[in-house]
Amino acid sequence: MNLKNIVTFITVAVTLLFAVVLIVWHLYTPRGYLDIQAPGADNRPEGSGRSIDDVLIGEYFQKYDEITSDLTGKWIRFRGENSDNILVAPETLNLSGDDYPVLWTVETGEGYAGPVIYNGRAYVLDYIEAMSSDALRCFDLVTGKELWRRWYRVPMRRNHGFSRTVPAIGEGYIITIGPMGHVMSCDPITGELKWALDMQKEFKSVIPMWYTGQCPLVEGNTLVLAPASEEVLLAGFDVHTGEMLWSTPNTPDFAMSHSSVIPMTVSGKRMYVYIANNGVAGVSADEANRGTLLWETSAWRASTAVPSPVQVSNNRIFVSAGYGVGGALLQIDRHGQRWTVDIVQQYRPVDGISSEQQTPIFHNNALIVTLPRSAGAMRERVAIYSPANLRTPVWTSEAGEIRSFYGPYMVINNHLFLFAEDGELFVYEILPQSMRLVKQQRIMDGVDAFGPMAYADGILLLGDAYTIIGLKIAE
Repeated sequence: MNLKNIVTFITVAVTLLFAVVLIVWHLYTPRGYLDIQAPGADNRPEGSGRSIDDVLIGEYFQKYDEITSDLTGKWIRFRGENSDNILVAPETLNLSGDDYPVLWTVETGEGYAGPVIYNGRAYVLDYIEAMSSDALRCFDLVTGKELWRRWYRVPMRRNHGFSRTVPAIGEGYIITIGPMGHVMSCDPITGELKWALDMQKEFKSVIPMWYTGQCPLVEGNTLVLAPASEEVLLAGFDVHTGEMLWSTPNTPDFAMSHSSVIPMTVSGKRMYVYIANNGVAGVSADEANRGTLLWETSAWRASTAVPSPVQVSNNRIFVSAGYGVGGALLQIDRHGQRWTVDIVQQYRPVDGISSEQQTPIFHNNALIVTLPRSAGAMRERVAIYSPANLRTPVWTSEAGEIRSFYGPYMVINNHLFLFAEDGELFVYEILPQSMRLVKQQRIMDGVDAFGPMAYADGILLLGDAYTIIGLKIAE
């Protein structure tokens, strides 16, 4: 037999062998008495089955380490204790030419969440994509070492990152709102789960396109949220138990925005002011009629509102939004039991002060802002405006001095700390009618550094979409 015939024989034999195996595999039944199982036949405990949209808020916990700290500094919520992003710190800021030292760096999931600080610990609500989970993470403020995390699975698709919010923290609680409207309260020391709330299930809230951006507001023992659902505009909850104390009917039919509720005293009345999608509303914060809708207006409206409202006088509030909406100055007056809302000034971004993402700071009777790309020739500048004239700035930085449309900024001891979205830090001394650049430092090669900053005990927390950094800026 020659070589060609041998090869042909082997090929035919192997083919026939595989054909036989395939036929036998299809015809053979390894078990002929399979039973059809009815639901429940596996004796699974009632209620243990879960659908894909079931979220058990706070179900997982992991402790890594613990610390004892003598630090007492606090940054307790979005924009700080007074909701103005201004802090008078006891420390002396380092304004020399030396670079600020980086104490630690922590990797995060993609997002723009901001931290809070409480007695030597820092907290952030992260989103860990590999686990499809919101995760409240607790760190040592000085070393960046993770102490514990509590998390829960909530599968999502990335849409300009995931996380957006800043927690609210106080004695015995830390409260978070996740991208899909899941509210969680934990013990800030032990991480123990206290209570939880799903705004979509409880109120049928419609989460905005770029996820929940509103940050929880706690005043006294009351947590204030804006479900902005078909029936409920704002609601108050017991901060320790989660029990609903009051609610505001959504008679204006406003929708949930990315903006946060801000407490104010307007025309002598304590109230909560909220920029919803398609309007602005004021809700009573007084004990006598808390939760009552005092006023609302759709004369100024934004389909996508991100910055929060800023009070600039006893009865005037500045509001702003992106996508060409621009800014406006609202005047809210009280006439006995009746309230009126008038637009004093309104203009497009190219014609006056506006902001698309960060909330301006009202300091020394002036508004400080970084102007958006829609501001035309004034774009990408830090500017000061008088509330008397919101069309013409009192002062602006030089063209090209900063490179930031959306980066965060805050005032510490009469100095503006501005973190550009590409990772460069600018420090300005605030003067009566201007500002002076006193320090500039490249902190990182940043990507979308949009998240709010926090400060306590000489340490500034900042970062980009993937990182949080602890920066030593004061003794």
